Amino acid sequence: MILVYDGSFEGFLSLVYDVYYEKLNPNKICRQVPQVLILEEIKHIETEEQKALKVLDAIKNKFPKKAFDTIRNTFMCDSKEFELYLLNYIILGFKDKNQLFNINDENVMYLQDLQKELGKHIHKMYAFARFQELDDGTLYSKIESKFNVIYFLGRHFFKRFNNQKFIIHDLDRKIAFIKNESYLGIQNVASFESPNISSNEEKFDKLWKTFFEAVSIESRKNIKCQKNYVPLIYRTYMNEFDTISKNKK
Repeated sequence: MILVYDGSFEGFLSLVYDVYYEKLNPNKICRQVPQVLILEEIKHIETEEQKALKVLDAIKNKFPKKAFDTIRNTFMCDSKEFELYLLNYIILGFKDKNQLFNINDENVMYLQDLQKELGKHIHKMYAFARFQELDDGTLYSKIESKFNVIYFLGRHFFKRFNNQKFIIHDLDRKIAFIKNESYLGIQNVASFESPNISSNEEKFDKLWKTFFEAVSIESRKNIKCQKNYVPLIYRTYMNEFDTISKNKK
């Protein structure tokens, strides 16, 4: 049996509810109906808030906080097909919460490895995210990310920017972490127009690019080493590499 849900966290919790109470036994979970011909039964799971809340309350009451964080963090790894492992992990926890940390279980091991991969990616995004000052003084950062890390980045920079207004915008997922005088949190961004940067930002941007070019030593350039330390996936909105790419054109 293949279960299809809408890809949301609430939808997945609704799926957990139906699996538990309807005694379903899926061998695959998809966010969209498979396009290839499949002879197996396909069951669509409707997202229902009441079901989702019941499962969420049950998890919070029964599972240790570390296990709940694992569930939440796993759902941020939206470029991976984690659903069946996560479903089995939750079922395992309802049977015996002590088994949630049993690394001999393939589901536990898979999710732990995924947590490590997510953690490394978040750490790199802390370093590679770039901000620009807008006309109104807001700091604005565009990102493209393998995982949905907007919450972690927002929390990180909220602690460091003190009273500064800022926006971290995930272009692919069309969401943004916004911090200003009246709002703090994540919002969907249905449409987007490139904001105007301040005159000071233009000056500092040129200074930083000039510095980056000045300190580079052409004879010691090692492209392979550069890619190891700063992979291409992180360079799209890093202004120093934007300069290099433009100079090559």
